[in-house]
Amino acid sequence: MPNNNNSGSRNRVVVPEARQALNSMKTEIANELGLSNYEQMDKGNLTARQNGYVGGYMTKRLVEQAERSMSGKQQ
Repeated sequence: MPNNNNSGSRNRVVVPEARQALNSMKTEIANELGLSNYEQMDKGNLTARQNGYVGGYMTKRLVEQAERSMSGKQQ
């Protein structure tokens, strides 16, 4: 499947309207993990563990939000 994303990532946003919210979440999580200025940072200079933490915490938070939504409970 061709990559229509210019960032070089294989990941793609299924709902383009969510892109800004996902980027905000990524920045917020990176800041919580002590990676300030994450959006301008060269991710190649980070360890795989650091990059993995950001993605892992994003996934965890998205799953939690989906579970809350499915159960009818809000934060």
